[in-house]
Amino acid sequence: MAEFLYRVGRWCARRARTVIAAWVAILAAAAGAYVLFGGTLTTAFSIPDTPTEAVTEQLKDAIPAAAGGTGSIVLSAGDGTPFTAEQQAQISDLVARAGDVDGVETAIDPFATEAQRTAQAQAIEDGRAQIETARAELTAAQSQLDLAREQAGDSAELDAQQAQLDAGLADLETRSAALEQGATLLDLASGITMVAEDGSAAVVSVAFTEPQLEVTPETKAAVTDLFDDNPIDGVEADYSSDMLESVPSVFGVGEVIGLVVAAVALIVMLGTLIGASLPLLTALVGVGVGAMTTMSLSGVIDMASVTPILGLMLGLAVGIDYSLFIVNRHRRQLKEGYELDESIALATGTSGNAVVFAGATVLIALAALNITGIPFLGLMGTVGALCVATAVLVAVTFIPALLSLVGLKILRRSERTALAADHPTPETAAEDKPALKAMSAPRALLRVLIGIGALALVAMPAMDMRLNLPDGSSEAHDTTQYQAYATVADRFGEGQNGPLLVVATLPGSPDEAAVQTAQVHIAQALADQDGVVAVAPIGTSEDRTVAAFQVLPESGPISEATEALVKTLRGLDIDGVDAIGVAGNASGNIDISDKLADALPTYLGVVVGLSLLILILVFRSIFVPVVATLGFVLSYFAALGGVVAIYQWGWLADVFGVDSPGPILNFLPTLLVGILFGLAMDYMLFLGSGMREAYAHGAPARLAVVHGLRAGRSVVTAAAIIMIAVFGGFVFSHSAMIRPIGFALAFGVLVDAFLVRMLIIPALMHLFGDKVWWLPRWLDRLLPDVDVEGAALERRHPHLEDAAPAKETVKST
Repeated sequence: MAEFLYRVGRWCARRARTVIAAWVAILAAAAGAYVLFGGTLTTAFSIPDTPTEAVTEQLKDAIPAAAGGTGSIVLSAGDGTPFTAEQQAQISDLVARAGDVDGVETAIDPFATEAQRTAQAQAIEDGRAQIETARAELTAAQSQLDLAREQAGDSAELDAQQAQLDAGLADLETRSAALEQGATLLDLASGITMVAEDGSAAVVSVAFTEPQLEVTPETKAAVTDLFDDNPIDGVEADYSSDMLESVPSVFGVGEVIGLVVAAVALIVMLGTLIGASLPLLTALVGVGVGAMTTMSLSGVIDMASVTPILGLMLGLAVGIDYSLFIVNRHRRQLKEGYELDESIALATGTSGNAVVFAGATVLIALAALNITGIPFLGLMGTVGALCVATAVLVAVTFIPALLSLVGLKILRRSERTALAADHPTPETAAEDKPALKAMSAPRALLRVLIGIGALALVAMPAMDMRLNLPDGSSEAHDTTQYQAYATVADRFGEGQNGPLLVVATLPGSPDEAAVQTAQVHIAQALADQDGVVAVAPIGTSEDRTVAAFQVLPESGPISEATEALVKTLRGLDIDGVDAIGVAGNASGNIDISDKLADALPTYLGVVVGLSLLILILVFRSIFVPVVATLGFVLSYFAALGGVVAIYQWGWLADVFGVDSPGPILNFLPTLLVGILFGLAMDYMLFLGSGMREAYAHGAPARLAVVHGLRAGRSVVTAAAIIMIAVFGGFVFSHSAMIRPIGFALAFGVLVDAFLVRMLIIPALMHLFGDKVWWLPRWLDRLLPDVDVEGAALERRHPHLEDAAPAKETVKST
């Protein structure tokens, strides 16, 4: 591979303009594909084969009208006073027009609904009065009939009158029972209101013809535009998350600051503006190609809005880092006296080889997300892998072309002057290096104890981690989603933000009377559960074997109480009911979180096993892979601990802009495994390979650790700072989904690079000495020599054709 990349680098350097033109054409093609084929993104998530999905499919067949997606428009009086009659009329008119929008099944007028509820309550009272009057009349008639029997005795005529009275009484009791059943259902549903008690807020419920994930953005926009374009004086309209297709903004102030910090780190590391601009330029080209290619597929693939943002985050971070490794190696070789084209080719063959290997580890870890069996997570991994692969290709082709055009300007002016005057060689450059000294054992032990202790302490909050998808309460307080959520929670109760859909399967073929009796029985059983505020029947199937209910919980959709209620309802055993199922957004999010949590151990085990195999292959050691993998596990749980402390517990909430702490994004732990593993292996490769090479060239084991650390720490430090800056820029995104992902990656890289890779692992390697590089002989014979650093390539392409063989010196990117 190293020899192949050497030739690729030389070819690209000699045909720089052709290579650059090719990448410009690829970028333009990706942009064109996005414009022509790009579709829409969604903020909703689903996983097949979950209980919620099964209930939704059952509803599609049994009660299609109840299976469609829903959304809410929350209307409130700006001055907090009750709506006026004129405002109510205007709202009702807009609701009627919303119901006519293509793709809308129905839009429920809150005032008409409340009026209907009042009318129903009055009808029940009137019915009760009528029944009591009729009962009194029947009682009087019975008394007269009894008196007639006493006077005249039994007769056929009196028997007929008695039969007529008995039939009337039976009919009256049937009507009374039906009336009381209706009264019971109305009473059980009394907590589900559409207009606030003080009359200052109302909720318009919109039911769509298609399921939630299939409702088009155009349909939602048609409804929201109707209210936005026809404002009502004194009335504010806010929309629930289900009514919006909000795609996180790609670049905000935080992201720009992150890139500025990355640029500063590059300038400090490389010393020139030209040198600093090359990694940024290549990263932007790679991200442009990867992100727009991804977006062009959104027209044919259901894609979550966070998916391309994740690709952008990864593409920027690894794109800058991978280019930096090659540029840094090239600068060092130029200062050692290499010719320009030879240096570009050799840097591509050596550091480029390490970049390809490191990128492959990230790519494999991300692609392995598909083994979780969770489609949207697998797609995120695939998109991330595509962006990383693009970053690698850009690094080994576009960077050599740019370096050829830049020439010696990649060096500082003082470095170019010194190069022209001194004509250094690799041998003299190596001789000028100061002598190195291994660390002491007590110091190494102290580093290990402090490092592991700090990581364990930071990881402790992860034990309390709760998973869910963010809802309106997690959004920034200035968004319409949050305002809608807060208004509903304040005026109607938390539970109305996440009602549950309960479906009961009835045995046999019940008639209408039996169905109504069953509805009352089931509704009462549901209402008797702790945490249930109200229950309302939604409808029944044509064959009357399926009945659907809306259940209003006391707590919000992402609370632990609601999660417990969903599990309780699913476990209910109600007489005369074959099965109970629960659906709805809150239920769906709980199912997704459970399935993700179940898939995490398997995926973590796969990644850990992969880590061991890759590192054994690279370092030809048992000890290094084991401690490196354990270090990754420590970094992972420390990152999760930091996320829980800030985003769930609310520590430093003001600093990180966490308005409403809550559960952790349910797919973040699984996603973090793949990404952090790949990045951790990057740093392990660039530091550990230098240690391995020094040991192979005869340096004592403990001194080899210092050699590798000294040679690679500056570039790894710069690379880690760049990663932290890029990921950290997304911490202040406007999206509640993006913020914790950005923090987890930034914090994970921070602890892994500086605590694990440059503090704990070198100290452990010092303590174990020569045992670090032990490998069973049979395994050593089986393993191929991957030569990540390209040492064999350097021997095949010496600095000077007629030079004497160079002394063995430690080389590392």
